[in-house]
Amino acid sequence: ILTVDPPPPLLFSPALTPSIFVAGIGFFSLCFLMTSLGGQFSAKRPGDTPFTMRGPSKWGIFLRISPTEHRNISQIDCDGNHLVELMNGPVVDRGGPIGLVERIQAIAQNLSDMAVRVEQILQLKDGATGQCEVPKDPHYPDCPSKVDWMRARWTSDPCYAFYGVDGSDCSFLIYLSEVEWFCPPLTWRNQTTTPTHIPFPKRQAAFRSDIGALLEQVGTGKESLSFMKRRMRRLAAQWASAARRLNDRLRSQWREQKRILVHVGFLTEESGDVFSPKVLKGGPLGEMVQWADILTALHVLGHNLKISVSLKELQGFLGVPPGRGSCPLTGPLPFDLIYTDYHGLQQMRQHMGLSLRKHKCHIRVIDTFGTEPAYNHEDYATLHGYRTNWGYWNLNCRQYMTMFPHTPDNSFMGFVAEELNDTERLSIQRNKVDSMAVVYGKEASMWKGKERFLAILHRYMDIHGTVYYETQRPPEVPAFVKNHGLLPQQELQQLLRKAKLFIGFGFPYEGPAPLEAIANGCIFLQPKFKPSHSSLNHEFFRGKPTSRQVSSQHPYAEQYIGRPHVITVDFNNSQEFESAIQDIMKTKVEPYLPYEYTCEGMLERVHAYIQNQVGFSSSWPGSPPNPFVLLPNSSALAWASNNISTPPSWPPLSALRLLASLEGQSCIDACQSAGLICEPAFYRFINIKEAFSGLEVQCDGVEAEINHIFPAFSVESSECGLQKDPLLFSCAGANNKYHRLCPCRDYRKGQVALCRDCL
Repeated sequence: ILTVDPPPPLLFSPALTPSIFVAGIGFFSLCFLMTSLGGQFSAKRPGDTPFTMRGPSKWGIFLRISPTEHRNISQIDCDGNHLVELMNGPVVDRGGPIGLVERIQAIAQNLSDMAVRVEQILQLKDGATGQCEVPKDPHYPDCPSKVDWMRARWTSDPCYAFYGVDGSDCSFLIYLSEVEWFCPPLTWRNQTTTPTHIPFPKRQAAFRSDIGALLEQVGTGKESLSFMKRRMRRLAAQWASAARRLNDRLRSQWREQKRILVHVGFLTEESGDVFSPKVLKGGPLGEMVQWADILTALHVLGHNLKISVSLKELQGFLGVPPGRGSCPLTGPLPFDLIYTDYHGLQQMRQHMGLSLRKHKCHIRVIDTFGTEPAYNHEDYATLHGYRTNWGYWNLNCRQYMTMFPHTPDNSFMGFVAEELNDTERLSIQRNKVDSMAVVYGKEASMWKGKERFLAILHRYMDIHGTVYYETQRPPEVPAFVKNHGLLPQQELQQLLRKAKLFIGFGFPYEGPAPLEAIANGCIFLQPKFKPSHSSLNHEFFRGKPTSRQVSSQHPYAEQYIGRPHVITVDFNNSQEFESAIQDIMKTKVEPYLPYEYTCEGMLERVHAYIQNQVGFSSSWPGSPPNPFVLLPNSSALAWASNNISTPPSWPPLSALRLLASLEGQSCIDACQSAGLICEPAFYRFINIKEAFSGLEVQCDGVEAEINHIFPAFSVESSECGLQKDPLLFSCAGANNKYHRLCPCRDYRKGQVALCRDCL
């Protein structure tokens, strides 16, 4: 059977088809007989075949056929030298001793075979005439409207022509059923020709200690890339040592090697690449620090990486068809995971077409400040005033990965700070200068309006700055400050190892520098914000997809580290500020680095995510009588360990602690007040009416509602509500009318992202 591609419209009326078929058969028979009997056509037009159509057709032939079949047809020659039959029937040798009857029988068989095949072609449900009927299938309700759209807009993107669309309804239906999925498969299409994709073989990941291959992949040409590579080289030994320790702990575990694409969208020229020009001028480096550490962690864990910092590289790695991005990828997604940022996510939407929707569960978004569910859900955000420039992607919020563990709705990715060996720690203790302070602020604009409390600090300490300048000292920096200019990382490290105090001015928010200073034995002094900064009252946070209340310059340092390493005071209160300086002068601290910001801590965390965050199930089909048990001496519930219907979960359900918040309290705060962490992965297990009865809540009825604070209940009205849309399961959010049902979990000391049984 001929392999038939999408057929073009014919250049003749269907009513003429039998006549042309008869004429064609007659011509073939005459040619065949004359060849067999030694006759010869002398007037043959070179290259013509019995199926050639002359005229203004853009296709040029009666049917589109495969190159192999075309070669066979082109060999049907009437020059008396040879004959290769179209249908691979018996070959007639003009020189052989075959009688006239046998010759006629062979001709008849050939004609019969060809007639059957041509009839099959002409019966392709009017496909050859371009008159395909648009199906009305209830399983494909969007098919008619999609065909209408294609009729009007198929020329808007060259990718449609790339997939064979030519303006006919047949080509629209073929595209919408075989490339996209809006129309049902066409019965007259030869579906056996659809290529089957063999899944990639699973391989075990092996830890790597050499980063040479990674440095080559990162490439050159941008100062931002050079900065990242310098950081990778400087920390290479610490990564290798951490990998050996983690490998010893995980030796019995199978780790699947993943195919991972890392697309750093904010470094592409298409997004403006605003960071590269600022690397040498004091610009923010936190994002580049984090991306350098993410790349190193993925490489050291042994995964198969591809790195993209341009749109061209992204298109090549993904298999994007030529055009403007309206069509899906040309094949299956060649990656298990894609790490990108908001810029990269926008670029992928522009160039992946519907494939982004199909493969979005593979995406991980590096998101510095976090994205809450109310901002992530496009329709809900639009209706309730949560729409921003950065949210509305309708992902599972655990796919957003933050720099600090400030939003439990998201996954905490983090970065690393340099660890000190014993020799370095002793050296720091011997060489600390108690009267030396370093200011956290590389841009001159950060120093404006800070003269008053700098003057107080100057009474007790010598103040050092690292403010960028080109030709002359910035006027914003007071004369009594010793400004070193912008320092390379190693020289800054040496300065911090001598200083007693590292002081912040309130900006930048939540950067890596305070952790590095604390790791080098400094005390970090930072301003408390009254009132807290948020998207409601501060320009910097306006438009960011979070309602988080930021209580200080570095909330993580305040909450998870605290005194004596971190002191947070009101800088507008001169007496409180001076008292803090006096306390710092008397206090001695040792270098301190939380485990989750060490190389081993980050490797452990990323490993756990990659191996366990393989799906984001939103609902649980089970309905036991009551899966919860009351914990002794507690108002919290736990999952019953003897529950035979316990479904698979990560984190494991043994870590679940269900409790009710106070009125007007978020689940973040409710869990935190119990020494726990809110775990959004558990919402699907507590979003059942049995949770209310387990907590002895009186409900007049239980209704499902689209509301980001549900599941929740009102004591006053006896109203109880479950969450109707799983994308809105949220640890954030509060309402003065409701108590929220909060899924909490325990956590490992120094590794808040993981529960005690999570590895």
